[in-house]
Amino acid sequence: MQQIITLVVFVTGAILAALAASLGMAGTLHLTSRREHGYLHWMFYAIVLMLALGSLLSGRNVTNTTLISVEPVMEGSNILLKIAQPLVSLLLLTVAGERLISHWLQRGKGQWTPPVLLLAFIVFWLGSVAAPAVLGAHPFFSHDYVYPLIIGMAAVLSSGIERDLAFKAARTALLLFMAASVLLIAIQPGLVLDINYNQGLMPGVPRLTGLAAHAVSLGILSQLGLLCLIAYPYPQAWLNRLAWVIGLSVLFLAQSKTTWISFVLCAVCIAGVRKGSALWRRVGDPVRPEVGIVALLAFMAAVLVMALVLMFGDLGGRLQHFFNTSEGAQLASMTGRDLIWAIAWQEWQLHPVFGYGPEIWETNFRLSIGMPNATHAHNQFMDTLSRSGTVGAVALVVYALVLLALSLRHARASRGMSLALFVALALRSLSEVPLSLFGYGPELLTQVLLLITLAASARQARPLKAQTPQSTQTAQAAAVAQAHSSSPPFFAGFHA
Repeated sequence: MQQIITLVVFVTGAILAALAASLGMAGTLHLTSRREHGYLHWMFYAIVLMLALGSLLSGRNVTNTTLISVEPVMEGSNILLKIAQPLVSLLLLTVAGERLISHWLQRGKGQWTPPVLLLAFIVFWLGSVAAPAVLGAHPFFSHDYVYPLIIGMAAVLSSGIERDLAFKAARTALLLFMAASVLLIAIQPGLVLDINYNQGLMPGVPRLTGLAAHAVSLGILSQLGLLCLIAYPYPQAWLNRLAWVIGLSVLFLAQSKTTWISFVLCAVCIAGVRKGSALWRRVGDPVRPEVGIVALLAFMAAVLVMALVLMFGDLGGRLQHFFNTSEGAQLASMTGRDLIWAIAWQEWQLHPVFGYGPEIWETNFRLSIGMPNATHAHNQFMDTLSRSGTVGAVALVVYALVLLALSLRHARASRGMSLALFVALALRSLSEVPLSLFGYGPELLTQVLLLITLAASARQARPLKAQTPQSTQTAQAAAVAQAHSSSPPFFAGFHA
């Protein structure tokens, strides 16, 4: 009897969920039928909210966390999480599905999708997710795997207005997330602050984990928030300054050296695209040679310092002494990641075509290799190679090359943001898996923002190219008409 009641409850819940999804999709389509944009930007609030809730309700203590991050699963025994998780999934499917349906309904009204970007993304999902889930050595498929496909395809359909909304939503959601992480230091420090951390460059300074899964993840999210702030600053000066103070403080306290380097490089990319040509003209300006002289002297000073260090600094001895220390040993082994990469390579050799399957780094596999914290291969290529085999690795390389080419192509149109986001993903891929499409989480945010940026830039560039010949002909016709009207009577018969 109890089983029958349970079955009835599940069936009723499924029917109600399907009805809610249908009504939500119909309502969203009705709301956006007269608007130029949808509600895909809501996904940034939803994903960040789920991350915050998962950490708040985990009851964790981040003191003495390990160097290798352990990403939390977006599920738990808490009843609030069990309710929130399907609601967030339903919201994501609704706002992304609405974009796909609206684009299909308006396909004859000038709607256009960058075909190379869309094809590369679909091929990447098929090769890295669908193929190992069905044909891998240990096949396994979950409905969570479909969410990134729908979200990514919707992102590729984005317009300039939707790009602006996405950046602003990501900026605000991440700012609130960082502010809450800082406020919890005074309320519940054990949840967000590792007071015993002693492996950073600043001895005695606690490491902030915040509401993220790990301090490194918090650093990545703060970096993304600051990049969004560069792209779309707040109109209020005081709010903009406050956002910068919070963002830089969180980035500093997260004490992720790789994130510091990544943020500097991303900022350099943006500055280079926006100010590079003007600065280069200033350096080579013969009328005002001060900037060129200063740049040349700085370069000469840097070369001199490097030469003195190499000649008199006993660099080899210092390096040998450093690698004999515990910190040097961790660096030489990439904090133990070399062992994980060796296992990933071994699994690829055992299953070279479609890989081990989606669950290679799940709990049972980690326990079998004696590495409970190795939730992935800590390198995007090695993780894809072990999980999805050669098919997935090839799809990854093709996808990355397309992203690189389009990021460079649209760097100026996006004011450097496409290049900065690609650099952030590329650097993150060295030690993490930011391009993984097995479910959704905070790692998906940067990739979706890059897809939205590239799609919007491509859509804005296409009408200009399409109208250029027509505009040229119109301008020529107008010039001829003006010449006719301004010609003296003597030439009237000649023009006719």
